[in-house]
This record gives sequence, C-alpha cells and structure tokens, in this order.
Amino acid sequence: MGVNFKHKTIMKVNLVSKKLIKPYKPTPLHLRTYKISLMDETNPSMHVIRILFYPFDQVVNSKHIWSLEESLSQVLPLFYPLAGRYHKEKNYVDCNDEGAEFSIAEVDCKLHQLIGPKVNPEQLNLLLPLEIGAADELTDPMLAVQINKFLCGGMAIGICSSHRIFDSCSQSIFLKAWSNVAIDRGLEICPNFDSPTYFPPQNLDPIQFGVSRTRDTSILTKRFVFDKNAIYMLRERLSPEWRNERPPSRVVVVSAVVTQAILCSDRKKYGKSRASIISQAVNVRERTIPPISKYACGYWASMSILKSTADESYALECNFFEIVSKMRKIIIQGIKDCERILSDREFGRKVLIDCEFEVAQKSDSPETKVI
Repeated sequence: MGVNFKHKTIMKVNLVSKKLIKPYKPTPLHLRTYKISLMDETNPSMHVIRILFYPFDQVVNSKHIWSLEESLSQVLPLFYPLAGRYHKEKNYVDCNDEGAEFSIAEVDCKLHQLIGPKVNPEQLNLLLPLEIGAADELTDPMLAVQINKFLCGGMAIGICSSHRIFDSCSQSIFLKAWSNVAIDRGLEICPNFDSPTYFPPQNLDPIQFGVSRTRDTSILTKRFVFDKNAIYMLRERLSPEWRNERPPSRVVVVSAVVTQAILCSDRKKYGKSRASIISQAVNVRERTIPPISKYACGYWASMSILKSTADESYALECNFFEIVSKMRKIIIQGIKDCERILSDREFGRKVLIDCEFEVAQKSDSPETKVI
C-alpha cells in the first residue's frame, strides 16, 4: 500500500469519475448575468478551499453518492453563480447553468492515518478537485467537489469555490444550505448576491499575491497543532491583565504566538528586525448599519492593520502581552469600523479595498515584513 506515516506520507488518490452537476431548474433570464462587486473583482485568482472529514459510519455506497449529487443539484438554483462561468475580460459571471464539477476518488489509506500528527500536509491537496490557483479561466468551474472514499469506509469532501464570488464565510453559507437539503431539512437558507449594489465594479485588476495555476513545489507547507490545554494556559497567563474585561480570544492568542515566531524568524533571516504589517480580516456581515445579511455571499471582509517600525516589531517579538494587546485592539477597532462602511462609502472602500492593496504592495518591499 502506498502510505508510510512514520517518515513521509505517500498517499495515492485514484480518480474514479467526474461529471457536471447542473441546477435542477434553469436560472431565470434576469439573473443570467452576474456583475461582481468591487471587492470581488480585486480578489486574487484562486479558490476558497475546504476539506470536510467524516469518520467511518457505514461504507460509502452509490446511494450516498446519489444523495450528494441530487442535493447539490437542488441547492444550486439558490447559489446560481456557482453553476456558471466567469468572463474575466468583462468582470461578470455568465450564469448559464453549465454546472458544478463533481468527482469521486478512492484513497489507498485509512482516514485516521491522514489526520494524524505525522501526516505530510501537502498530501491534503490531493483531496481537492482542483489546484488552488486554477481559477478565472472560461473553462474553470466556479464550484468543484471531490468525494474521497477511504479504505476504512471514511470519507472526505474536498471543495473548491471561486474566490471571484465567494469568501470563506460565503462557502460556509453554501455548505450549510447543501447540508440542509441533503438531510431533508429543506431550503432553510436564502443567500443573496447583492454586494454589487453597494459597491459596483470598477474594472480593477485582481490583487497579485503570487498565486499560480500550478503548485509551486519550492513552497514548503507545515502544519502546527495547538493543544487546547496549552491555549487555555496562555489565556490564563494573560487574564490578570484584563481583570474586568473579556480576555483575548483563542484565535487572537494563537495568532499572536504564530506572529511572534514569524517576526523572530524574519529577524534571524535578515540579521535585523524590519518594519512589519500585521493584517487580520474581519467579517463585515451583520456589523454594518444597516446590517448586511448573515447570508450575504461575495467578499464581505474588511482588513484591520497593525503597522510597526523595525524597533516596534522587535518589541512585539519580545513581549507576548504587548502583541496580544495590540492585535486584539485592532480587531476591536475593525469591528467598530464596520458600522461606517455603508453610510460612508469612501471609508468603506478604504477598509474593504485600499487596505488590501496596501498590504499587497508592501509585501514586495524588502524593508517590510507582511503577516
């Protein structure tokens, strides 16, 4: 068998079938052309990805596969751009019901081997139906799904959805809706695609983050697992500093640990500390005035930025409380800023668009470390 987890994972994935799943009813003519928003058109050309793991319950059979196909067909009319194709020259999705890509693959190992601590994380890419950067061409599906069946009877569903119309939260909305239909809970979720009415497109080029259509083998991928008890202890160490306030979240604490490690590594690589930009995304949904729907699809995330000089970067590297405090502060401010996004469109553009352009530009600077 082609798997060895003691030293290096060698996993083989055999593609069994591939087809297009079309919406069970056609998209109305007035929805056939979806002009994407200003935020969506500047997204890098890539997919939003996710892999859902399901342990052994019963052997995955043709009935389960049929149920997934059928429920996908039923939910696609609600998420009609996912069944279309993107025209990048004119910045719109032709909602032509061409369909979402649906693949079935067999994996020559057991599920628990793949999610253990010694797995090579690069192998997880084999569970995805597409390369992450294979997006925005006319032949690229807006949504692709791969059902991976393991020897033990377990299953993993790999999902790629175009970042041109989806962010991570949008993908969660879609997966929840698909799940509801698959388990006969009906179409309880009603998504909307009205972000272009707030911020119409301006024919801007996508932000370049160096994402290519094919995998760059020179990039090393590693996975770090943070024990929940260790995270709890870190939060407990910090809690006296926030006596009468809510302590920092687990996400902020872990982000601070990772950021300190990156700053330290960068200093050792260059022989000195550099100026830094620490960026954190904030989900805008339900935080604007009036509130954007929690089921709003498209890119609805603002960017909170912490800028530091070289000396300040070194101070953050050396002081855990300080970096947690500052990262928490910019997140809180970012959430507060959401209130102005719709009432002050110039300000809205700044936090939704301009900050991302600034981060992308600074990432190429030899004087600045962008995190």
